[in-house]
Amino acid sequence: MTNLFLIFLEGAFTNLKRIIFASDRVTDREVRNMILEGRVTPTEKVAEVSCIGCGGCSNVCPTEAIEMVDLDEPVELMEGLTKTQLPVLHSEKCVVCYYCHDFCPLYALFGKAGTIHPNDVGKVDSDISQLLEKPVKISEDKIAFISQYLADNTILRKRRE
Repeated sequence: MTNLFLIFLEGAFTNLKRIIFASDRVTDREVRNMILEGRVTPTEKVAEVSCIGCGGCSNVCPTEAIEMVDLDEPVELMEGLTKTQLPVLHSEKCVVCYYCHDFCPLYALFGKAGTIHPNDVGKVDSDISQLLEKPVKISEDKIAFISQYLADNTILRKRRE
C-alpha cells in the first residue's frame, strides 16, 4: 500500500511540475502564442523557380495531395520546353511518403535537391536551362521507370486495384 501511495505522489508531483513550470515543453512561449494566434507561416513546399512543371509528383502521389495549378503566364525553360503548371501540396492529405520528392526528375536525373518536399524544400537554386542542356548519362531502364510516372497516374491506380 505504501508503494502505491508513493507512486501516486510521484505522479501528482510530476504533473504539478508540468502544469506550473512547463518543465517538459519543447516549444517556447512565443512559438506557442504564434501557433495559437495563427501567425505561423508554413515553409515552402515547392521550389517554384527550379520546378519544370512536369506533373510527375502529382502523378505519383498515392493520396492525390498534389494538385497541378496553371500559371498566369507560361515560363519558357529552354527552346521547346515551356512550364505551364506548378504543383501545390495540400498538407492535410499528405502522408509524407516522399514519393513526390523521390520521383522529381530534377532530383532523380541530376542528383540535385528535389523541387518538391512534404516538409521543407530548403534552398534549391538550380539553373534548369543549364541542367536540361547538359548531357546526362542514365540507363534506359531508369528513364523508362521515371517516365512512366511522369506520363500518367493510371499506373498507381492499377496497382491499388
